[in-house]
Amino acid sequence: IQDVHIVENQNKFEPNPDVELGSLKWLTIHKYNSKDTSTLPSTPLRVTSIGVTEQCIASLKTNGYKIVVTSPHKNDCSIEELDITKKTALFFGTEMRGATPVAFEQADAFVKIPMVGFTESLNISVSAAVSLFTLSSRLKRSSIDWKLSEDEETEIRLAWLRNTIQKPELLEKEFLEKGK
Repeated sequence: IQDVHIVENQNKFEPNPDVELGSLKWLTIHKYNSKDTSTLPSTPLRVTSIGVTEQCIASLKTNGYKIVVTSPHKNDCSIEELDITKKTALFFGTEMRGATPVAFEQADAFVKIPMVGFTESLNISVSAAVSLFTLSSRLKRSSIDWKLSEDEETEIRLAWLRNTIQKPELLEKEFLEKGK
C-alpha cells in the first residue's frame, strides 16, 4: 500500500501527529478538494467543472484501477471474496454518511466487512485497517506478481529520503556533481 487518495468534500484531512507519528512521510498522499488542486496527480481528465470525487475516480480509472466502494448495503461481496487480481482502489465513506452518491454511481464493485452483532459498520480507521490487512495477507499468500519493480522501488525510496532529509535538493546536487 503506497498511494492514499483523500477526497475532501466536506471534511478536511488533518492528520494527528500523536496518532500518525511520522508515518505519513512513508506514503504518497494525493488530496482532492475544491480549494487546492495543486496536489492532484496530473491527468488530462482533471478539469475544474467536475467535483472532487469525480476527479479522484477519473484519475484512478485512468491509471487502471477498479473502484470498489465499501458499504454494507449494496450488491457486495465480503472483503475475503474481493477479486485481488486487478489493481483496486478502495473507497471508504465518512462514518456518519458513508460513501458519496458519486462514488456509488461510478463504482465497479462493492465490498463489505463481515460484522457480528447489532453494529452496522466499523469506524473508518478500523474499516481501513481490517480491509488492508485482509487484502495484503491474501496477496502475500497468492501467486500474483504484486511487488514493485526495481525502478519503482528506487523511485519510492528516493521520495521517502526527500521527505526525511532537510534540504534534500542540496544533497542530491552534491551527489550528482561528485558522480561526474
